[in-house]
Amino acid sequence: MPRPDGRANDELRPHSFERDFTAYAQGSVLVTFGDTKVLCTAMLDEDVPRWMRNSGKGWVTAEYSMLPGSSPERIRRETKGPKGRTQEIQRLIGRALRSVVDMKALGERQILLDCDVLQADGGTRTAAISGAYLALHDCLTRMVQAELISAVPLLDELAAISVGVIDGEARLDLPYSEDVNAETDMNVVMTGKGLFVEVQGTAEGAPFSRGELDELLGLAEGGIRSIHELQREYVSVAPPPRPIGR
Repeated sequence: MPRPDGRANDELRPHSFERDFTAYAQGSVLVTFGDTKVLCTAMLDEDVPRWMRNSGKGWVTAEYSMLPGSSPERIRRETKGPKGRTQEIQRLIGRALRSVVDMKALGERQILLDCDVLQADGGTRTAAISGAYLALHDCLTRMVQAELISAVPLLDELAAISVGVIDGEARLDLPYSEDVNAETDMNVVMTGKGLFVEVQGTAEGAPFSRGELDELLGLAEGGIRSIHELQREYVSVAPPPRPIGR
C-alpha cells in the first residue's frame, strides 16, 4: 500500500536544521522532519548537580515538552512537573546525548538541553535527539570560542529516527498517521561510527521476528546515515561567537 505522502519505504521525510532560531541560548536549533517541528536549545550552567560536585566531571541533562497548539487537541502544560511519557522522553534525550560527551573534558559544569515540540506529526523524540545534538555542538563550540574549554568535548555524532511495520511493510520515519497504526514501532539512536545507543522496539500487535528486527535496524541505520550527512554540513561552519552566561 502506498504511503500517505508518497515516499518510498526507505525514504526520510524532508528534514532540515535551522541554526540560532533564538537569540540568547548558546545553542539553538529548529529541527524539522516533515510536519514535525522541535525547537532545541542548549545553555551553559556553571554548576553541576549537588551529587556531582568535586567529581571533576560535567553533566548533560534534558527537558522535553509538547507545547499547547502542537497537536490538533490542545496539550495542557505540566505545571506540577513532567509525568509519564514526558519523563520517559526527556530521560531518553539526556542519556543519549551523554553517551557522546567527554564529561571530564567538559569540566564541572552542565549543559541544559530543552526540547520543545512546536508541531507534532510523529517522531518528536527522535527529531529532538537529532536537533539537540546540534544545539549541544553549537553551545560547546561557543565555549571554545570563549576560551572556557580547549576543544569541543564530543566523542561522536548522534542522531535518531523511527521505523515501524505498517501493513506488513517495514517503513522509515513514521508520521503520526502511520505511527498510530503500526504493527511494530521502534525508535533507534545511533552514533556516527554506526554504534547503537538505544533501541526502543514494541510489538503493538503480533510479535515480530528476528528477521523483521534486522530489517528495521537496517532501515534505521540508512536513515540515520543521511541525517549525519546533513549534521556534518551544519557543523562544518562554526556559529558566530555569542556571549556566554547572558
